[in-house]
Amino acid sequence: MSVALEKSWLEAVGEEFEKDYMIGLKAFLVEEKQNAHTVYPKGADIFNALNHTPFDQVKVVILGQDPYHGQGQAHGLSFSVQKGVAVPPSLKNIYKELAEDFPGYITPNHGELTKWADEGVLLLNATLTVRAHEANSHQGRGWEKFTDRIITELSNKREGIVFLLWGKYAQNKSALIDGRKHTILMAPHPSPFSAHTGFLGCKHFSKANEILQKEGKAPVDWQIV
Repeated sequence: MSVALEKSWLEAVGEEFEKDYMIGLKAFLVEEKQNAHTVYPKGADIFNALNHTPFDQVKVVILGQDPYHGQGQAHGLSFSVQKGVAVPPSLKNIYKELAEDFPGYITPNHGELTKWADEGVLLLNATLTVRAHEANSHQGRGWEKFTDRIITELSNKREGIVFLLWGKYAQNKSALIDGRKHTILMAPHPSPFSAHTGFLGCKHFSKANEILQKEGKAPVDWQIV
C-alpha cells in the first residue's frame, strides 16, 4: 500500500500500511466513495498533520477526536479549518484562552493552524477521515490503531514532548504516554459545552512554552496571522 508520507514518519510507522487493518481501512474508504459518499478531508490532506510536523521535530501534541464534517472545513489538522470557512466554536475558545494567556495576543480572523504545525505542534486527530455531515462516522474503522501507534512511537522514541489532552477522549490516550519522559497537561475540551469548566484559564499554551524553554527548546509562537 503506497502513501505519500513525510520520510521520518514513513520510517516510524510505515509498516502499519501493510497490516490487515489498514488494508481494510483503505478498502472501506474506496467503498465510501463508490457509494457516492463525500469523505473529508480530501485524500491529499489526510496526513497533513504528519507531513507538516516531522517525527523528530514534534514539540507539542494537540489531540483531537474527529475531523470536521462540513464542506471546506477539514484539511488534516486537528481543530484547524481552511481559510474562508467560519472559525468553529471550539477554536474560538482556544483563541479566547490564548488571548487571556498572552497579553497582546491578536485573535485571528480565520482558523487555519498550519503555522503551528510547521513550528512543531502535531495537530493529530484520532480518526483521520469522516463522512460528510456525519460526525464520528469513520470511528472504529482502523484509524485509531494507526494514530495510537503514532502516539506510542513518539512516547517511546522521543523525549520532552508536551501533550495537551483536552476532554475525556483525548485524556484516555494518556495511557500510551510515558509521563516520566514527557509532560501531559489535561483540561476539559474547549467546546462551548465544557470550556467554562476548566479549559478557559488552563494556561496550557504558556505552560507548554515554559516547559520547552526549560529543556532548551524554542517556544512555540502561538500567534496566527
